[in-house]
Amino acid sequence: MDIILSAQRNDITCLQVDAIVNAANNNLDAGAGVNGAIQQAAGPELLAYCKTLGGCETGQAKLTPGFNLPAKYIIHTVGPIWHGGTSNEPQLLASCYRQCLSIATKKSTIASIAFPAISTGIFGFPAADAAQIAVKICTESAENIEQVIFCCFDSQTLDIYQDLLAKH
Repeated sequence: MDIILSAQRNDITCLQVDAIVNAANNNLDAGAGVNGAIQQAAGPELLAYCKTLGGCETGQAKLTPGFNLPAKYIIHTVGPIWHGGTSNEPQLLASCYRQCLSIATKKSTIASIAFPAISTGIFGFPAADAAQIAVKICTESAENIEQVIFCCFDSQTLDIYQDLLAKH
């Protein structure tokens, strides 16, 4: 089965997919950016549920229900903070994508998943480098997943993903 990879500029909380990925913090608390938007749109039940999970390590991922979102599930992953590439940031970011896809693959009801540009906001990971990692890992590791959407916050990030996917 061939996976469909696409990029779009959209609000990830509105996407009609089986699972969305949250660029979370280690405490799985409400935060800024995509994390804050997901927490707000999903409703207070999400934060209460997240408090029972014991946090999440950088490069790892955890699954929750989607609560008030159109997506059935949210996969929370903690991307690395960019320190110039000297603290295993690329490997940790790749692990985020692998862990999310592993969780999705084990859940037979997840055939479509949407990713934000993990770690490229306040965490400062260079967007072009992050996109290359995302596309590579999703191409290699998305078994049993039919559709991956890279949901971009801005047109610059969308352009990066569209250029990469055109070469794919």
